[in-house]
Amino acid sequence: MQQQQQQQFQIVVANESHFHFAETICDEMAESAKARGTGIAKRSPDYIIEKMKEGKAVIALSYDGEWAGFCYIETWEGEYVANSGLIVSPKFRKSGLARSIKHKIFELSRKKYPDAKIFGLTTGLAVMKINSELGYEPVTYSELTQDEAFWAGCKSCVNYEILMSKGRKNCMCTAMLYDPKDHYEPEETKQFFEEKKSVLERLMNFKQWSLLKAFRKDGASSVKAFFSHLFHL
Repeated sequence: MQQQQQQQFQIVVANESHFHFAETICDEMAESAKARGTGIAKRSPDYIIEKMKEGKAVIALSYDGEWAGFCYIETWEGEYVANSGLIVSPKFRKSGLARSIKHKIFELSRKKYPDAKIFGLTTGLAVMKINSELGYEPVTYSELTQDEAFWAGCKSCVNYEILMSKGRKNCMCTAMLYDPKDHYEPEETKQFFEEKKSVLERLMNFKQWSLLKAFRKDGASSVKAFFSHLFHL
């Protein structure tokens, strides 16, 4: 799937050659938020263009030049980075493109801000899964930036009143954070569980072999006797 996707899309750091996509991107962000009934902070085409000028956005294009997806970087207090506005054109959804865009914007964020904490607020289970793959962990809202400018971006969300009624401590979105100084590496986690699985399988095989050997020695060859002994371990 990934190899096929790489052939279908080109995902690059956005630049001035992509300015003409800004209005389409904004319109699709608004439509997507409306369809889900949850909020994405509204952005203007000028805002999206500014992100492209700064080299803080990635864009996905089909190989015939059609816009396919987008995401940009925001920074807060010099310590926090957010990968915001992830959007995929309806035509190219369910193709795995969102995952590739998230990986690309994460890579760009780590390159430009190697010491920053990367965080996100999302209601999407698919985004949560991708974030977990990258090393994000669920956190409380108190661990995110407290910059008023960031929270002001939530004003256009339909759930803003819920957020404020809870003192900005909770809302419909799940907060996730990647801290370069304190995080797990997905590959290390995968290796850990594979090793544990291997040890457990060897242990179970050894116990089964030992039990069979004991039954042969004692002359207890019946299946009933074997399972009776096994379930009383």
